[in-house]
Amino acid sequence: MLSEGSVTVEAAEADANQLARQALAKQPITIVTEPPGPLARALIDRERPYVSPSLVDCYPLAVRRASGCMVEDLDGNIYLDCEAGVATASTGHCHPAVAAAIAEQAQVLIHICGTDFHYPGYGALCERLAGLAQRAFANTGGWQSFLTNSGTEGVEAAIKLCRYATRRSHLIAFRGGFHGRTLGSLSLTASKSKYRKHFGPLLPGVHHATYGVADSVEKELFAHTVAPEDVAAIVVEPIQGEGGYVVPPADFLLRLRALCDAYGILLVFDEVQTGMGRTGRMFASEHFGVVPDVMVLAKGIASGMPLGAMMAKKELMTWPAGTHGSTIAGNPVCIAAAMATIDLLEGGLVENSARVGALLKNELSVSLAGHTAVEEVRGLGLMIGVEMRTPELADAVAQLCFRRGLLVLECGKKTIRFAPPLLLSEAQAAAAAQVFTQACTDVARDLRP
Repeated sequence: MLSEGSVTVEAAEADANQLARQALAKQPITIVTEPPGPLARALIDRERPYVSPSLVDCYPLAVRRASGCMVEDLDGNIYLDCEAGVATASTGHCHPAVAAAIAEQAQVLIHICGTDFHYPGYGALCERLAGLAQRAFANTGGWQSFLTNSGTEGVEAAIKLCRYATRRSHLIAFRGGFHGRTLGSLSLTASKSKYRKHFGPLLPGVHHATYGVADSVEKELFAHTVAPEDVAAIVVEPIQGEGGYVVPPADFLLRLRALCDAYGILLVFDEVQTGMGRTGRMFASEHFGVVPDVMVLAKGIASGMPLGAMMAKKELMTWPAGTHGSTIAGNPVCIAAAMATIDLLEGGLVENSARVGALLKNELSVSLAGHTAVEEVRGLGLMIGVEMRTPELADAVAQLCFRRGLLVLECGKKTIRFAPPLLLSEAQAAAAAQVFTQACTDVARDLRP
């Protein structure tokens, strides 16, 4: 049992930590030693013999702590984070409301298994998600959810449900798409061949069409390789993520919807990266006015806690008890984080994503107009891609941004993505655009033949 003195010390430490987090969130980019510094290098060298070599290691960042949009490494360098743990820290790093919800729930119930038992939270989150879908897609009836630990698990669940509901086996995805790395979702993924190399045979009956070209499904697939009556689902990202932050033509999803309706095919939107406010709407598909039959969420749904959801129209959720489940998915602590996250998204972060995203995109478009290293700036909300002229330029710019205190990530063949926390301020957006533009200029000069 803690003494009164111990409680007082713990309270003082908690107050000090809170003040430190608040201070970090307000810090500008500060590079005190060339990254990676000695502590970062020591950590990376120490762990390398023990971790899987499949981990990517985009650049040698070793994080000590993070708050809001700012990240501090082990050597005291402070970075402006415009990748948010790969578009996952939606409410910012360690948001006080999310952290408090996690801490409170961890004192009450951490795990009991939502597949087999009941507890406050699981049904409440599913109800909350159903409300979000109903508001986004009016007059669509009820929605039900299966909670998962990740996006790839959500895609796997969607595959199973679509096959069960239609009694069909074939699936259609798109070149450039990314849906995960587990075997079923990997079968849909077609963004980079290295993800699939030496892992075959993959799931049979999966076909790939050209993203952004609705006619390609009929002209490339239905005419030559698969009858539409055998297709259970078309799985598509409303905006391609890993494939290059590619925004499709305005009528692309509409035409896929019409195609699915014509042949009794289910339309699945993979909103793992695009959902939960990332594009300035709760779901990216709202921009296109198209309603899916099934939708997969993850990443930003719980501000970095491992949680996802496979949502479907209620009439499709016909699979009986035991046909799908998960021991840990829908963990009470992750659910608490998700409920707090949704409060924050609805409380202004989705709107901030739209407003500051438009400002950041405009800043980048203006500052990079006519730039010899840049081909295009594109995106919606705080999901912005800058396509470089060559893969070498993209890699060099991303690495230079890291060394100068801006965290961005590459995607596609030669695109750099901006996917910051949704609470990014106007001043931080301006700073990000300035650092990025200067990096493009300096790399283009240094790499000039």
